[in-house]
Amino acid sequence: MIAGMKELQLKYGCNPNQKPARVYMENGDLPISVLNGRPGYINLLDALNGWQLVRELKAAAGLPAATSFKHVSPAGAAVGRPLSDTLRKVYCIDDGVELSPLACAYARARGADRMSSFGDFIALSDTCDKATALLIKKEVSDGIIAPGYDDDALEILKAKKKGGYCVLQIDPSYEPEALERKQVFGITFEQGHNFVRIDDACLQNIVTQNKTLSPEDRDNLLISLIILKYTQSNSVCYVKDGQAIGIGAGQQSRIHCTRLAGDKADKWWLRQSPQVLSLPFRDDIKRPDRDNTIDVYTSDDYDDVLAEGVWQQFFTRKPEVFTREARKEWIAKNSGVAVGSDAFFPFGDNIERAHRSGVCAVAQPGGSIRDDNVIEVCNKYGMVMAFTGVRLFHH
Repeated sequence: MIAGMKELQLKYGCNPNQKPARVYMENGDLPISVLNGRPGYINLLDALNGWQLVRELKAAAGLPAATSFKHVSPAGAAVGRPLSDTLRKVYCIDDGVELSPLACAYARARGADRMSSFGDFIALSDTCDKATALLIKKEVSDGIIAPGYDDDALEILKAKKKGGYCVLQIDPSYEPEALERKQVFGITFEQGHNFVRIDDACLQNIVTQNKTLSPEDRDNLLISLIILKYTQSNSVCYVKDGQAIGIGAGQQSRIHCTRLAGDKADKWWLRQSPQVLSLPFRDDIKRPDRDNTIDVYTSDDYDDVLAEGVWQQFFTRKPEVFTREARKEWIAKNSGVAVGSDAFFPFGDNIERAHRSGVCAVAQPGGSIRDDNVIEVCNKYGMVMAFTGVRLFHH
């Protein structure tokens, strides 16, 4: 790493008209070094939030972790569990490609919401290896942060974006000061850094009739809560098999967060349906165009890609319509999903919506005057719900 760098000049701030722009340390040296490219203001916000997220995911799950960040919220995050053959196909992993645990984590993080991950900033909990770099090579991405890079992985990444791909290395031993500050409209805000630890203690207060929290539910709920800790509020996160499958961020209404995240979870599940897996795509269609086509095909706007004179741009033959009824029937087959919320669920309608996306386990702070109603709806569906007592707002 480059030692002794206290300041890094940036091209501009959030927008091109916001100049000058820099990041700097009031005490000590920056914990990051630039190995390639030139990071922007938002790149660094994504990088530093993403690094904290994957560091905590690894600590909670004991597996390598990755996240795909866009505009200061994760589009996806996951730990490095092996991929099924179906997920390899959904995540665009070529046959015969060997994946390390870290590469599996990135494939899952990127695959959660490929539309939102377009042009992402990646964070990895472990040294980037060649297998992970080869996956990143094929995706549209702005940059990456990791605690280290294998030599061959670094060369692969440096070649992206005609040599301009942003590669950052972070000191994994770095810890922030206890107080953090930022300015808004010339006024300085100060608060204690959010050092709250997301662990098993957060899941001890189970308030539903169903008191059985399986190891899988435990992992998924902790992963959900850690993701929420670094997601712009209000936020709700659905997790299955160690990865986010739907994140709703930055909504003023909690039910809108729940719906947004649930709709994304449903899209993730629909992409695994036989009807989507068998879509006859043209060989020359690019990945982003394929992702966009699947997104439209699995919606009520399917005619935008199936109309005569249009479908020929994407498919070798015209696919059958994926009707609303058929989609609903497939979505009903999803199960084993956990959901977390960064603040209390104020109404039972959030649980009703989560149930339709296969949710069986819930973690939320509790504390609403309508907690009884939320518990009642969970009991109706046999869900297990823990009150964490911890709010996770992030701005």
